[in-house]
Amino acid sequence: MVVREQFEADLSNLKEDIISLSNASVNALFKAVDALYNQDLALANTIIDEDKAIDKQELAINEQTILLIAKQQPVATDLRRLVIALQITTDIERMADNAKNIAKSTLHLGEDHRLTVHPKIKEMRDMAVEMNNIAMRAFEYDDISIAGKLSKMDDNVDRLYEWVIKDILNETATNPEKIQYVMQMAFSARYIERFADHITNIGENILYLVKGESYKLN
Repeated sequence: MVVREQFEADLSNLKEDIISLSNASVNALFKAVDALYNQDLALANTIIDEDKAIDKQELAINEQTILLIAKQQPVATDLRRLVIALQITTDIERMADNAKNIAKSTLHLGEDHRLTVHPKIKEMRDMAVEMNNIAMRAFEYDDISIAGKLSKMDDNVDRLYEWVIKDILNETATNPEKIQYVMQMAFSARYIERFADHITNIGENILYLVKGESYKLN
């Protein structure tokens, strides 16, 4: 295999690894919100433990990318692609950290808190998951037409976040004994909102990769 063909194969493998990391991050978010709704402390602890594997996967991707830069000494578009791969990987790892933090909120609330988790939190999660699906399709195919959709979707997540905060603050006013519940609901909603923000960062990086110009989606 000639040098360029090998480089293209390495880039393809790198892309697959990043998409795999993204899937792990989304899976963590999905399970973390389920654990929150179901008061499932065992699942919450599993998510926290599994985050270590995601951290290791991120480190391996970073080392793989840096090795490609050192070995191939790419310039122009190829170098930009590898640098952006590092940035996207960092965002995905931070997405997983937000999922882990939701699991920690579940542990703080405990197994029998007898409180209703705000229904909009699950809706926020589902929107964030769809955002990630779009971002990864854009990443896989360098498709900036769908990357641009992330801005409006992120606005929708932000509106839901504001709705949740408004509702739970009203509940605090009438039920001050629920302060711990309110705090953990606010934290969990914020973690999902941040999860979505990192996805818009990925979209911005894809736009920069393809067009060579900076864009703001968030």
